[in-house]
Amino acid sequence: MKKNVLFGLIVLALVALPLCVACTLKTLKTTPTRAMIDPIVSTQWLGDNKTFPNLVILDVRAPDNYAKGHIPGAINVPGLGNWYLNLFSKEFPWMELPEEGALFSTIGNAGITGNSLVVVVGRTVEPYAAYAVADAARVATTILYAGVENVAILNGGYDKWAAEGKRTSTVAVAPTPVAYTGAVNKAMFVSKDYVEGKIGKSIIAEAREPDVYFGLVQEPWTVRAGHIPSAKCLPSPWFWSFTKDKKGVVTYGTWKNINLAREMASAVLGEDTSEEIIVYCGVGGYASSLWFVLHEVIGYTNVKIYDGSMQEWTADPEAPVVKYKYE
Repeated sequence: MKKNVLFGLIVLALVALPLCVACTLKTLKTTPTRAMIDPIVSTQWLGDNKTFPNLVILDVRAPDNYAKGHIPGAINVPGLGNWYLNLFSKEFPWMELPEEGALFSTIGNAGITGNSLVVVVGRTVEPYAAYAVADAARVATTILYAGVENVAILNGGYDKWAAEGKRTSTVAVAPTPVAYTGAVNKAMFVSKDYVEGKIGKSIIAEAREPDVYFGLVQEPWTVRAGHIPSAKCLPSPWFWSFTKDKKGVVTYGTWKNINLAREMASAVLGEDTSEEIIVYCGVGGYASSLWFVLHEVIGYTNVKIYDGSMQEWTADPEAPVVKYKYE
């Protein structure tokens, strides 16, 4: 009888040991993986976990902002011209993805590997605070597209970090270049023809503000006001909050909590997280933000970005546009 009891205790210990070890690793977060880090991380989290060996703090602000102050250890690879191509030029009229080879070169030169944990740090204040928040999301989305699995956005960006009095630096950090090899997720981005074929068949989500969606306001980069037929209005700015000082000046912008984000998304798009959703905006920035919150934060599994968005769509006089109507 005693032998049976002893044998049972030994078996129980052997089964429980790996479970306890796994719990300890998750608590300590010594091996960062997508399962162990939120897609949007807090300044507190980053401050507590800056010593991860594979952590890359990627500051995507303009070089002059980075030079004035940045998070210690952060490298600077600005969004424009690196993670997305020039806006409104003749060659790249909208927020275009870089060519695959150039993108992989940018990733490798930043010292990012397939095993890196990348935290994207952006600007979240005026001018154009909302576009600034979207800029970091666009960079994060592009890196995910390139095959890097562990990519997060710092909630509040550098501005919240500085506003909290955390330590900053003016010493530039030079990354150690590596040869990055990965595989882009071509299914993430879809063409105008693809969208045309999905009208009335898949969910199409408009990421711009309601006045733009309804056609009351026409953006300067579009030829016509309004939205794509059947598109539902789910503006990216609904997912952000902006903290202001006593003078009404924005000090930083943050993402709203996941429960509220899920409530807004499910009310507009439905609760079937496997249904195909195509997101678009004016040129691709807000669309990237909406893709990020839907796919990475909430968990919709079949979300695609129409990168040409309304700039490309309205340039075609045959492409239908709806005004003054909620779909």
